[in-house]
Amino acid sequence: MELRPGLSLAAAAGIARARILRGDPDRLLRGLATLASAGPADLSFLSDSRYAAQARDSAAGAIIARESDASGLPAGCAVLASDDPYRAFATLARELEAMLRPASAPGCEPSAVVAPDARIGSGVSIGAQVVIGAGASIGKGASIGPGSVVGAGVSIGAGTVLHARVTIYDACTIGERCILHSGAVIGADGFGFASAEGRWEKIPQLGAVRIGNDVEIGANTTIDRGALDDTVIGDGCKLDNQIQIGHNVRIGEHSALAGCVGVAGSAVIGRRCRIGGGAGILGHLEICDDVTVSAMSLVTRTIRQPGFYTGVFPLMDNDDWERAAAVLRRLPELRTRVRRLERTDEDNTR
Repeated sequence: MELRPGLSLAAAAGIARARILRGDPDRLLRGLATLASAGPADLSFLSDSRYAAQARDSAAGAIIARESDASGLPAGCAVLASDDPYRAFATLARELEAMLRPASAPGCEPSAVVAPDARIGSGVSIGAQVVIGAGASIGKGASIGPGSVVGAGVSIGAGTVLHARVTIYDACTIGERCILHSGAVIGADGFGFASAEGRWEKIPQLGAVRIGNDVEIGANTTIDRGALDDTVIGDGCKLDNQIQIGHNVRIGEHSALAGCVGVAGSAVIGRRCRIGGGAGILGHLEICDDVTVSAMSLVTRTIRQPGFYTGVFPLMDNDDWERAAAVLRRLPELRTRVRRLERTDEDNTR
């Protein structure tokens, strides 16, 4: 990120809520960069000791770091001290992005189609070829990107941003200050079919999707509407790109799901959970608060205790898989028994 005409070290410290430990407060910074790519006019950060060697060799003009790490930084480098360098850098980057990329200008492009009874708040920006359905409500200062479709009866909160080609189906609710990236689809029918005489009969999906405040939805992520009850995404959740959320799923506040996660219908994920990329969660399971699931894991059972969980299993016949999974859960116990038997055998041979 390039800063023109520049930002003083003192101003950067103020925005990042950091303190100047070393360096001239009037020194101008022209960009934000990684430790490896930063130059003398750039600001970077050190938040993990694994990158200490990279920081020692960095050409950055200034680095945000913990005070305890300052002695290991290059002598000519200015240092901004913070107890949480990563968060401080994120705060600075977020503020600068807002300065460099101002919100879209209010107004409605001539090619947009807006229903006569749609309620549009003050300061709303509506891009080219947008369609806004009957009875929809768009909150103050929201931005609807080009080619987006907002269905009938949809409610979008103040300050929410829809990037290009976002689709919100009828009757869904999006909270305030949300960000929905291009290609996101909110409220398509859930995968509900009944098997009858060798054929599939569609089950109507009569619920909707309710998304809380301060939620971010990645590009091409899809969230299905509920069959009867609503699919619910809690306040502060962060969903990466290409995630599939099935019907009637409930995700608690401030949980984060990385790319390509799949959550099957009616699963419940608690608050502050972290689900690694490519993980799968089977339907009708519950995951309690404060659970981390590592990447590519498959959650096949309800999780009732907070913690860090990992599970990858080879594909096999389902009956064999279930028997093997039962044995796997007993491996710690079996290991203890084997060691006990080995010690007994050693004692008997002496």
